[in-house]
Amino acid sequence: MKNQFNIVIVGGGITGLTLAALLATGRHAEALNISVVDAAERPRFSLADDVSLRVSAIANGSAELLGSVGAWEQIAGARVSPYDYMRVWDEHEAPESGAALHFGAAEFAVPQLGFITENVLIQDALLECLDATDVSLQFDTRIDALPDADLVVAADGARSFVRELAGIETKLWPYKQTAVVTHLQAERAHNATAWQRFLRNGPLGMLPLTDGRISVVWSTTPDEAQAALAATDGDLGRMLTAASASVLGKLTVDGPKGAFPLCAQHSQNYVLPGLALIGDAAHAIHPLAGQGANLGLQDSAELARVIGTAIDDGLHPGDRLVLRRYERARKGANLTMLHFMTGLNRLFTTDSRLLGEIRSAGMRLFNRSGPIRERAVKVALGVN
Repeated sequence: MKNQFNIVIVGGGITGLTLAALLATGRHAEALNISVVDAAERPRFSLADDVSLRVSAIANGSAELLGSVGAWEQIAGARVSPYDYMRVWDEHEAPESGAALHFGAAEFAVPQLGFITENVLIQDALLECLDATDVSLQFDTRIDALPDADLVVAADGARSFVRELAGIETKLWPYKQTAVVTHLQAERAHNATAWQRFLRNGPLGMLPLTDGRISVVWSTTPDEAQAALAATDGDLGRMLTAASASVLGKLTVDGPKGAFPLCAQHSQNYVLPGLALIGDAAHAIHPLAGQGANLGLQDSAELARVIGTAIDDGLHPGDRLVLRRYERARKGANLTMLHFMTGLNRLFTTDSRLLGEIRSAGMRLFNRSGPIRERAVKVALGVN
């Protein structure tokens, strides 16, 4: 049965590499001939490099998944920042008010709520695991047609070329926001806390880095984002200090800066005969809760499970009826999270005074809701 099924994964990001690692280390590895194809150069991580702008919040469950293929040990031993606390508040409230959400790992009897780490580090660790397998890694390789394989997996991001070649339509929800990203030195220690302030123009997220700095994702209007990019480091630091209500004191830019437009999108189909979409190729959501990478990893885990079960049952892993099991398991969950994030963003960016009062009252009630609060936070953070 060795190399009975050819599987081509297009996209060497976190999601695609995780799927490759799950399949290559799974019980049916010998039945699969796996290739990963990516147009970019092979990503490489070095401790000598500064912390990359592209970081992700990795839930505990996602860390366990990466650990199952042997990648998490390398990630944790390199440069990862666990966060133990989270604070979320509205611009009309104080961060210590009863309307602010605050919770810690101890409340859920876990060592940490999650981890902040660089995408390139995760990729590098997964690639090191794959180097020890028979997976064919083809970087600097462009495709101009759908690969000839038993199963092609599109893991090539929100602008998926594979999805376009297959003619799968997507629905878009433009946010009319642009995310500004940079690293900052804070006057006060971040204390392993992830901070999020909801502003009228969009949320400001501040994530703790292992070297004491914070990584910022500031979702705002395109005009304000352009002004932020054009500003001097001193002026941008002052803009972000004001946007954060000085919760960490004076903020000073200490790293490169960048920006990207925000738009939620969802594919009409996740699967066709011989084709499956995972990660951002299937769905993209607002970054306000940092769930994008975790949703993609869950896609990878589910598709690997479906492929394994199909082989157990003597079925073809590229058969549409087989792949529909993956689509049914993930499509609804991803769409629910997408609409939740879109609704949450709209709720906090409204100018309505009445909605603002309802919002504040709702957050106070949520803080006192006991089991409901616990369940909601566990789902949001991937805490088991």
